[in-house]
Amino acid sequence: MLSAVKRSLATAIFCPNKHRVCSKHTLPALDYAYSALTPVISEEIMTLHHTKHHQTYVDNLNIAEEKLAKAIQDGDIATAISLEPAVKFNGGGHINHSVFWTNLSPQGGGIPKGDIKELIERDFSSFDKFKELMSTQSLGIQGSGWSWLGWNPRHGRLRLTTCPNQDPLSMQGLIPLLGIDMWEHAFYLQYKNVKANYVKAIWEVINWENVNQRLDDARMSS
Repeated sequence: MLSAVKRSLATAIFCPNKHRVCSKHTLPALDYAYSALTPVISEEIMTLHHTKHHQTYVDNLNIAEEKLAKAIQDGDIATAISLEPAVKFNGGGHINHSVFWTNLSPQGGGIPKGDIKELIERDFSSFDKFKELMSTQSLGIQGSGWSWLGWNPRHGRLRLTTCPNQDPLSMQGLIPLLGIDMWEHAFYLQYKNVKANYVKAIWEVINWENVNQRLDDARMSS
């Protein structure tokens, strides 16, 4: 039993050699300047969000994985299990933000083209209806969390859903295509408590080319 648990933990997070972490996680560079998304998202928010908040998730994930690697090496299953929340929270934060940055573009907005447009119209009847539904679910999040458009590989359909805190979308069996960060640090300095204005504005910088590419990759992998 002990060996089975150790193997499953090591396989999920580490290299085949369960005694070491494959590599350190790093903060991904942005494809645009911190000021590029203004006036939708201010330079101050982008700078703090990327260099402070996302960086903290990366740093804490590396720390948690180092501790987990040692616990597995020592056969300390109790400690390994106790580290699961830290790996989940910080790992989810790293994954979610890495998707989010690429979902945004200074040249974004408008109506999507290609396969994502066709599937949105198939699964939600129209782009306007999809936009309404995703906006509504975003504003319905209580506390902190993420609003997602995901791909359901089992059923071959798009799905709208939310995740609390930093839970990754993969926990629901979905592949992330488009995410809206509904944590206050994503908008409060600019929009204060009027979340509706943030959600309305963010559609102006959605990178539909990236969403389309994520859809293509998701369909190929499923």
